[in-house]
Amino acid sequence: MTIKKSPWVSFYNAGGCNGCTLEFLACTNPKFDITRFGIEVKASAKHADVLVVTGIVNKHNRKRIINIYEQMAEPKRVVAVGACAITGGIYRGSQAHAGPLDNVIPVTVYVPGCPPRPETIIKAILEALDDKNTKQGKKD
Repeated sequence: MTIKKSPWVSFYNAGGCNGCTLEFLACTNPKFDITRFGIEVKASAKHADVLVVTGIVNKHNRKRIINIYEQMAEPKRVVAVGACAITGGIYRGSQAHAGPLDNVIPVTVYVPGCPPRPETIIKAILEALDDKNTKQGKKD
C-alpha cells in the first residue's frame, strides 16, 4: 500500500547528544517545512505511517522501542536517523549500548550522519513511504 497523501510520522528520541533530534525538529520549521509534503508529526505511533528514531538503543529503552513499533499499523516503516541509531555511534561498545536499531526492530531506511541534514531526513521519510522499500531495510 503506497501512501500518496498526508503521511503521519511519529518520532522517538532514544537518547544521546540530541544532535539528530534537533535536525529532525528543524524539518518542521519554516525553512525546511516538512508539511509542504503533507507530512504531519503525530505524538502517537498508533496513528503513524512512519516511525523516526534517533539516538542510541540502550538497555533501558529497548523494550519501549519494541512496544512503540508493535503499536504501529501495517505496513510498518521505520527510519533510523544518525550514527547512534544505525551503529551506536560514539556510544558503541559502552555498557549502555544494546546494539543498532535494526537488531531491535526492522528498519526501512537508514539516514547516516552525525547529525544528518534536515533535507536528508525528509528525503528518507519520503523514501520510506515507497512500497519497494517496505519489504526490507535499504541503506541510504
